[in-house]
Formats: sequence, C-alpha cells, structure tokens
Amino acid sequence: MKYNNPVIKGFYPDPSVCKVNDTYYLVCSTFQYFPGVPIFESKDLLNWTQIGHCLTRKSQIQLETVGSSGGVFAPTLRFNDGRFYMTTTNDTTRQNFYVWTDNIYGEWSDPIPVDQGGIDPDLYFEDGRTYFMSNGTDDFGVNGIVQCEIEIETGRKLTPSRSIWQGTGGRYLESPHMYKINGRYYLLAAEGGTEYGHMVTYARGESLSGPFVAYPNNPVLTNRNLGGYELQGVGHSDLIQDHEGNWWLLHLGFRQTGQYLTYHHLGREVFLTPVTFAEDGWFTAGHNGTTLMSFETDRFPDSIIQQEKKSFTFENTDWNLDWCYLRHPATENYLLEPDKVTLKGTEVNLDVPLSPTFIGIRQKDFNAVISCDISLKGGEAGITVYMDENHHYDLALRNGPQGYEVIERLNVGDIKSVERAIDLGQCNHATLVIKSTPTHYHFYVRTDDRTETLLGAAQSRYLSSEVAGGFTGVLIGLYATGKERDCHAEFKRFSIVYS
Repeated sequence: MKYNNPVIKGFYPDPSVCKVNDTYYLVCSTFQYFPGVPIFESKDLLNWTQIGHCLTRKSQIQLETVGSSGGVFAPTLRFNDGRFYMTTTNDTTRQNFYVWTDNIYGEWSDPIPVDQGGIDPDLYFEDGRTYFMSNGTDDFGVNGIVQCEIEIETGRKLTPSRSIWQGTGGRYLESPHMYKINGRYYLLAAEGGTEYGHMVTYARGESLSGPFVAYPNNPVLTNRNLGGYELQGVGHSDLIQDHEGNWWLLHLGFRQTGQYLTYHHLGREVFLTPVTFAEDGWFTAGHNGTTLMSFETDRFPDSIIQQEKKSFTFENTDWNLDWCYLRHPATENYLLEPDKVTLKGTEVNLDVPLSPTFIGIRQKDFNAVISCDISLKGGEAGITVYMDENHHYDLALRNGPQGYEVIERLNVGDIKSVERAIDLGQCNHATLVIKSTPTHYHFYVRTDDRTETLLGAAQSRYLSSEVAGGFTGVLIGLYATGKERDCHAEFKRFSIVYS
C-alpha cells in the first residue's frame, strides 16, 4: 500500500513515541500554548487521534509573559513498570523536569525537576535504574549528549552528569534518545539545526555510558540536499518497532510553500519513515536516506486505510483537545458551547506576550476556506492567522467612527497596518471569510445579502519561520479585545474546509 506524509499535520513538532501492548502513544512540543504537550494514540502508526494533554494545570508549567517559542520544548514519552513518563524542558526557566501518570487518559503529576541543564531530555529505564539524558554541558565542562542516573521518585541525581557522545560535527547536537536493540545500545540524535540543514544521526556502543561509535554513513536521514522538494527540515526523531517487528522513525519535517519558495508557515509536522536493520546491526532509513511525501510499502495489512479529516467545525472538534490558548487563559472570558463560543475582550491584544482572549486551532494544509459568523458588542473581534505576537493577519469586526466596520490588518514585525476598512453602519454582525493558498491569504466579508467583498490579500511568507523566526506554526485563532468594560463577541458557524 501507499501511505502519505505527514501522518499528523500542522504545528506538532518534536514527536516522541512509545508502544504499550497494541497501542502507540505520541507527544509533541507546544511552546507558549496551553494546554501543554498534546497526546495522540494510534493502532497502526498512520491514523492518530488526540486523547489529551500532559500539562493541563497552571501549577505544571510557568507560561506567564513567555514570548513566542519560549515555554515547553521537546518532550520524550516513555512507559515503564505500568507508568507513563513525559520529560521536557521549560525553556523560559531553563529547567528540565518530568511528569507521570498511571492513566494516560487522566491527569498527570506535578513536575519533578532534574538538576541537569540543556534541552530535549530523555529517560531510559533498565534493570530498575533510570537514566536521564539531554544535550548541553556536563559537570566537568564537556559539551555533548549528557547523561546521569537519577532516582525516579524524586528526580535526584545519583551520579555526576557526563558527556557520552559529541555527535558527528553538525551544529546544535540535540534530541538524544537511547535504545537497547539486540544487546547493543543505540544513541539517536539530531544535528544541523531544525531548519533546512536538519538531519538524524546515530551511534552505537556496548555500554549504556559508551564509548559510542558513529554510524559510518551519517546522517542516516536528511532532506538537506533535496533542493526543490516540498518536504524539508527532516530531523528530531524517535525510533519505534511495530507489532510485526518492523522499525520506523517518527520525526519532524516541514512543507515549504512551493518548489523553490523556501518558506514554511504551517509549522513542523509529524512524518513516518521506514527503517531497515542490516545483518551487521547498522540501520538505514527512508529512500536512500531521505524522507518522501509518500511511501509504497508492504508493511501494513490491506485492512488499514489512512484516513484524513478535511472539515473542521465547532461541532466536530473538541474544545479541550483540538483548540488551545495563548499562555494561561482567564477562563472567565470564555463561554464554550457545542455550536458556538462567546468571548469577552480585555485590553490585552494579540501584539504582546501575555494572554489575550484567544482560542486557536492549528492550520493543517495550505489550501483552505475559513469562515465564521461574528456578532459584536463593543471593542473588536475576529479571525486571526497567527504566527506570533509580531506576525499575524487579522480579519475583524470592530467599532468604527460611524458604527461598525470590518477591517483587514497586517502585522509584520514593527509594521502594523489596516489595509482596508468597510463600513457596516449599525450592523454589528457579519460573516468573515479567509481563503488560503500556499502563497497567500485572501480576506473577505459576507453581509446579510450574501454579497462577498474582497478586502485584500497578503503573502504567507511573512508568517513563515524564515521571516518570523521561532519554532511554531500558524494557528487560526478567534479573538476579542477592547477597552470597553462590556466587550463581547459571539462566534457561530465556524468552518475550515481543506482542499
């Protein structure tokens, strides 16, 4: 059969995966968004369903005033002795920690910190002992992949942190994961930066603490030389064995907007690539060491069909799973119902690293039609195509000089410009429509007589990581803001249809 990549679309970077009985579980980074660290499950590695988050309480993660791409960095998910563990970094406080649960569908513990620096932490369990890894500098001043033994109940270090591998020479050695396969220890990592030079590398050794010998043909997986190919930035991976004994890498990558348009704005997504072990114990990955947008394989039974959801509405999404907030929300400003949402605006707007009244869902494909009916009382409310506080496009209904008006506003760095305003008189409701292509967003308003008026268009490249920087991707957000004490907006008939 043929399967298509990515297997999880949209801004879900830094995947980590584990298998428990017949089910795979996967987590991703969330940075400044809340709840933190989404959890997915799958029976076949192709079809993933979100089942919860690891960080659902304010006590678990500090996000106040965290700038975009701060907060929760790359997680690792592991299962040991009946318990799930998720370890990650709060990059804002530069603290590594882990949480645990005995019920993957329930709440997770409060954080347990580990006194080891760096980012991208990993947990490895063997013979009743727990080992903690991250990148960074060890207790003796040596850089590399750093390892110590910890007490899993408390996070207390039992041994000094020691650097066990320095990588292959690529910049930004990160994303360490340890495995024991056929009696050998395999140390997986990423190098090159999570950009166009990203790559997966690995080494192996006879001992958990090394020495480790690098795979002679590193990088084992990268698309850095595939100029003009849609899929780029391949790296940061986790190794998993399926029910039939086949091996795979689940890893991040991104889709650029055109063949030679080196911009990406959907964020880093989750890709699946086959792995093959040779008789000498080294493994290869993908198609000649590259990842493809689709693979032909006989590893899946014919009964498995890869599903894809093309339409998203209030009614077929879950407020607690599909949607997220900027930092910790003031929940009293949100009334979430099965078919609508009412937002109470505050003076906090989208341009500052605080928590505006905002609820967003990840954009999952380039071609889309986004629409929503909005009624407003005071202030401003609308749909934002949001990359970060300095890069977002807003289509909004607001109080104008003569009543109400619809505006198209572009926010690119220090430039914040209302490109066009259409006067609605005393009409305080309208249908706002955004039509997305790989390279542009087009902004429309639809009024009571069903007339659709184009306000303007903006290039998607100015919301890309190459322009905005950072590690996130575009969210389609609903928001309200205003200085009035009584700023309310009602959103109905929300729809995203992908083509």
